[in-house]
Amino acid sequence: MKAVVQGGYGSADVIRLTETDRPVPGDDGVLVRVRAASLAAGDYFGMRGRPFPIRMVIGFPGPKKGYVVGLDLAGRVEAVGKDVTRFKPGDAVFGEGRGACAEYACAHQDKLAHKPHNVTFEQAAAVPTSALAALHALRDHGRVQPGRKVLINGASGGVGTFAVQIAKVLGAEVTGVCSPANVDMVRSIGADHVIDYTSEDFTRGELRYDLILDNVASHPFAAYRRVLDSGGTLLPSSGHAGMGYVVTAFVLSLFVRQQGRPFVSTPNHDDLNALMEMIEAGRLAPVIDRTYPLTETADAFRYLDLGHAHGKVVIVVAKGE
Repeated sequence: MKAVVQGGYGSADVIRLTETDRPVPGDDGVLVRVRAASLAAGDYFGMRGRPFPIRMVIGFPGPKKGYVVGLDLAGRVEAVGKDVTRFKPGDAVFGEGRGACAEYACAHQDKLAHKPHNVTFEQAAAVPTSALAALHALRDHGRVQPGRKVLINGASGGVGTFAVQIAKVLGAEVTGVCSPANVDMVRSIGADHVIDYTSEDFTRGELRYDLILDNVASHPFAAYRRVLDSGGTLLPSSGHAGMGYVVTAFVLSLFVRQQGRPFVSTPNHDDLNALMEMIEAGRLAPVIDRTYPLTETADAFRYLDLGHAHGKVVIVVAKGE
C-alpha cells in the first residue's frame, strides 16, 4: 500500500511517500481503508522531533523504521479483530489510528466512532484530535457552564475553531482572539466577540473572564491572570512555547489558584460519539483550511511550517464513498 513515512527529524524534507505492507489489526483492532486524514500539532512536532519527549513515541534517536505519519482519519472498515463488537466491514468511521496518512491504517475500536452522516470523509477526518482536545479542555477541565465568559486565545486554529463552537454548545459567552484575516471566520462559527490581536491586547482590557483557554502561549501567565475573575481559570492547551511553557504551567498550578495545569486529551469512543451527535445536530462543524492529495503530504507539512493555517489541513487519501 502507499503510505507517507518519516525518515528523520527536521523539515518537511524528511517526509516521503513510499510502498509498505498493509497493517494487521489486533484482536481489539479495526483495519480502516482510509479516505482522508488530517494533520494536528502533534504531527508537526513529531516531524521536528521537538519537544524532545515526543521522540519517546516516534523513536530515538530517529523515527522507528517505516514510521507512518498521521493520527486522525476517516474511512471505511475493511476488517475487524475477533473481539471487536462495535463495527463491521463497510462501516464509515472516524477517529484516531496510528499511521493515518496511508491507504490503510489500524485503530483500536475504542478510538473510533461511526462517521456523522451529514459530513464528508474529509470533514470527519478533521475532527478527532483537535475537537477532543477542545471538548476535554472546556467540559472536563474548565467545567464550562451556561453563562460563563470564556476567552479562546488562538480561536482560528485547529483546536480553537472547535473550542469556540463547543463553548457555545455548553452555553458560554465566547470571545475569540485571532489575526485580522480570520476575524470574520471566527465570528461566523459562533463567537460573540472577536478580538484582533494586532490592534488590541486583551490582557490589558477591562473585560474579565471565567476561563481562558490558551492555544498559542502568546503572553506571560501573569498577563492572562490579570483579566480573569477571582474564581476564574487559565487553562494552557499548547506546547508552542516549548517544554518550558508546559513545566512552568504545571509548577504554577501547584501554588496559584487561577492557574490550570496542562492536560492530556485521550481519545475514547464515548466522546467521539458526543462530537458525532453535535455535528449531526448542526452545532459543530469542522473548519478546513486546505486539502492536499496523499502524494503531496510533505507540502502540507511545509504549509503548517509557515504557521498561518486556520482550521485544519486535510490529506485526501482516496475519493469515493
